[in-house]
Amino acid sequence: MSDSVDETAGPGLERSCVPSPGDWIRLAPADAGLERLEAFFSGHAYDPHRHDTYAIGYTLAGVQSFTYRGAHTASATGQVMVLHPDERHDGRAGVEAGFHYRMVYVEPRLIRDALAGRAHSLPFVQAAVSADARLLDALRPAFDSLDRPLEQLEADQIVLGIADALLARDTSAGGARRVTASALAVERARQFLDAHFARMVGSDELETASGLDRFALARHFRALLGTSPYRYLTMRRLDHARAGIRSGLPLAEAAFAAGFADQSHMTRQFKQAFGLSPGRWRDMRIAG
Repeated sequence: MSDSVDETAGPGLERSCVPSPGDWIRLAPADAGLERLEAFFSGHAYDPHRHDTYAIGYTLAGVQSFTYRGAHTASATGQVMVLHPDERHDGRAGVEAGFHYRMVYVEPRLIRDALAGRAHSLPFVQAAVSADARLLDALRPAFDSLDRPLEQLEADQIVLGIADALLARDTSAGGARRVTASALAVERARQFLDAHFARMVGSDELETASGLDRFALARHFRALLGTSPYRYLTMRRLDHARAGIRSGLPLAEAAFAAGFADQSHMTRQFKQAFGLSPGRWRDMRIAG
């Protein structure tokens, strides 16, 4: 089987931007640094968006068509997808029957930690779609049960398997990485953002927390975590907002609790990160 397939949709299906009432998303309970979901879409799925995690998954049925890094591609049944942090992409059905898939979103810091001493950078997989059996085998244990949180040792094993499979597809990332002062500074900045996501964070605060000037920190932050400090902060706010929405908070209250200026501010950021409005995400979700 080749690493990718041509899109098989006809022009009418490709132009369709109308969500189907039969679409659904099933979310697993939250795990630290990991998000697991299973979903089905019969037409338009996601508007163009980007997130700050690795998005790695496989297609269970149908054809998942998407634009990624400026190219059109598709994942057929049994194929694996690897989308990298901060890379813009969308999603839609590539055949009339729609597509059914599973995806795990992994924070880059977990991949970094799993490969400590064995990789000098985060792995970058050039092919968005493949038939990589090793990566598929690493993903499957994450979906043994979507009804419960993962045990910590179980999550560690899943992350390690995924990290090893990614490194195998990007051998250029191999080689020991020394723990440098900049790596420690980035980790201090990340922890500061985790602790203060619900308020405005000043550049001077991050300079004090990290010991680096704001521009050096931005460069090292992206190199080590795949995104910018502000993007990371925004995603933590969105994580908190989604948790509030899942618990039943009205959208406006979830936005305020997460540190957004108002509901419209959250909605703009939500669509840019997930390709769905928060209202649609809430209404189509199947609780795990």
